[in-house]
Amino acid sequence: MKSRDQRQPESAEREVLAGLVERVTFHNPDSGFCVLRVKARGHRDLVTVVGHAAMVAAGEWITASGEWVNDRTHGQQFKARFLRSSAPSSIEGIEKYLGSGMIRGIGPVYARKLVRAFGEEVFDVIEAEPERLRKVNGIGRVRAGRITGAWAEQKAVREIMVFLHSHGVGTARAVRIFRTYGADAIEVMSENPYRLARDIRGIGFKTADAIAMKLGITKTAMIRVRAGIGYALTEAMDEGHCGLPAEQLGPLAAGLLDVPDDVIRTALDLELAEGTVVADTVADTPCVFLGALYRAERAIAERLLDIAAGRLPWPAIDAERALPWVERKTGLSLAPGQAEAVRLALASKAVVITGGPGVGKTTIVDAILRIVAAKGVERVLCAPTGRAARRMSEATGLEARTIHRLLEVDPRSGGFRRDADNPLDCGLLVVDEASMVDVMLMRALLAAVPDAAAVLIVGDVDQLPSVGPGQVLADVIASGAVPMVRLTEVFRQAARSRIVTSAHGINRGAIPDLSRPDGDSDFYFVPAEDPETAAIRIVDLVKTRIPKRFGFDAVRDIQVLCPMHRGGAGARSLNIELQAALNPAGERKVERFGWTFAPGDKVMQIENDYDKEVYNGDIGQVADVDPEAGELTARFDGREHVYAFGELDTLVPAYAATVHKSQGSEYPAVVIPVLTQHYAMLRRNLLYTGVTRGKRLVVLVGQTKAVAIAVRNVSGRRRWSKLDEWLSGPEGESGTDRDASAATEIDPDA
Repeated sequence: MKSRDQRQPESAEREVLAGLVERVTFHNPDSGFCVLRVKARGHRDLVTVVGHAAMVAAGEWITASGEWVNDRTHGQQFKARFLRSSAPSSIEGIEKYLGSGMIRGIGPVYARKLVRAFGEEVFDVIEAEPERLRKVNGIGRVRAGRITGAWAEQKAVREIMVFLHSHGVGTARAVRIFRTYGADAIEVMSENPYRLARDIRGIGFKTADAIAMKLGITKTAMIRVRAGIGYALTEAMDEGHCGLPAEQLGPLAAGLLDVPDDVIRTALDLELAEGTVVADTVADTPCVFLGALYRAERAIAERLLDIAAGRLPWPAIDAERALPWVERKTGLSLAPGQAEAVRLALASKAVVITGGPGVGKTTIVDAILRIVAAKGVERVLCAPTGRAARRMSEATGLEARTIHRLLEVDPRSGGFRRDADNPLDCGLLVVDEASMVDVMLMRALLAAVPDAAAVLIVGDVDQLPSVGPGQVLADVIASGAVPMVRLTEVFRQAARSRIVTSAHGINRGAIPDLSRPDGDSDFYFVPAEDPETAAIRIVDLVKTRIPKRFGFDAVRDIQVLCPMHRGGAGARSLNIELQAALNPAGERKVERFGWTFAPGDKVMQIENDYDKEVYNGDIGQVADVDPEAGELTARFDGREHVYAFGELDTLVPAYAATVHKSQGSEYPAVVIPVLTQHYAMLRRNLLYTGVTRGKRLVVLVGQTKAVAIAVRNVSGRRRWSKLDEWLSGPEGESGTDRDASAATEIDPDA
């Protein structure tokens, strides 16, 4: 039997309902969906209203148009097709509104104080005479500033919402639009609505296109078709590509835009003429690149070749005397392959060191750093993530910084203060975990290297490539343009670890030993034939079995790493299960953007925040949630940062994360679901990367068949980039041939 709203004819007259919001039963700020209990005019009992609003609070007056429906579960409701709210005018409504948490800095206590002090004039006081707020006990300069700022933001957002509603657009991203464009939001949207898709995370091309259609922009308008081409290339960038083959881009754009091919060709010509996109070839395949990425790859190649061709920043070093000296200093004996790597690094202005776990990369780096320090060379160390930088500091005893902090990011522009005009003060720059560094970040880093300095690039080329576009480390190695050491010998101490031996076996294409080990081990396999069973076992492992047997803290020390987000054993589902098991929320919590956050929750930042100096992939913990002030405090690397509730779309729970997001990090214990459900992502480099994230314990949970699929699948997704060609020069061979013939590669096992 169908419910009344399903049978409702399209021509039915819509009713209008108006009243005071008594309670907000549910509101999702991400989508705007809300369920309200309303004291409606002409109705004795409270009415349930279902609709969408960018923001809504108890005490507001709403006007809604829609129809009555009889929901089988929830009974009679008013389904609002259009819903507009306005600030309340009654004392009761004003106090309820101010105390709802909508205005940052005011909760129920301060709402009562403000209404007592100013009565019905309270909104006028906040807007026109904010200095009077400080007469209220407990409201000082800082809180008064927060209140007036939040009130102005609410007002601006409402104006934006009126504009969006008038063009038939939903309410999901009004706050983010305002935060991005400020007072210019309406002007920006009117002039070029496609900027929304480019500038605002969460707004896709289709949403921007819907606004454009309402504004009268036609399907074949050049502003639309050009935006569609840019959007298709941006989507490719999110998959790691710097460009796309022209034969792929055309159909992608045509499917997105539904316009004739000749219109797309005209728009592409205009984009090419403007330099927004660039046409070139990759291994003789015609491609189209986003202009910024194309220029960044070319700049990396030019800068790296310039550095490599320069004079060494230290006087000639006699390696035969330096090597015994550094062995005495460290108390370590360098293996022949390690000694050869040190010799090459001391004789080269740019060098790459690559290899898996346990092969002694850190020992080599430490030896090089000690030898050049004896020659008075200023050394600077950096890595892409805070965790990787800390690990580097612990291993060398020297300060290591994240690349963003080293380059002194400018919070206002997102650019860097350190560049070619204001270079770093160093004689040797060491870049660790280089497989993680994408094209744009490497371009910025190399631009800031002084002409006289040397560069040492360290990383594991067999790991997953960077989350951002390009494959810088792999391309540099493939080009053969820079001296390179590939370490393969696993040292005796590391060889006792089944994590290390399993990782190297996976990398060679050998399925790891999944049988139950005799006695203690650091590598285990727990069978689970389906995602539901795997999820139950993972929760049990993290909450009980691993902490009980190995003494690890369930939240701080154990990280679940998933091949993908979706599915019953994906990161999203497991986050919900693990959060409920490890840190069930109490009264002090906030629900925003589809997640619940409470004190003690492990969280991950999912986009760079230059003001807070917290970056994509950083993991922290919620220290406090303050519903009164509308704020959450999270602790990252010992520093506390405050998030307004509206900013929480940049945080997600991090009990489980994808393997991609774990790059550059190590965890005491790692649990990895490996099931055929993840078939699309089961690749050798993904499993290898996940296993090498575990420092003291790795547990695979799933099916032996899925592990075998991952180990055997070496295909991976090709990334369209041109850096290796830029490095090898116009006469260079293909990347594969160059890699095989690179004369500077040193393989200690060869």
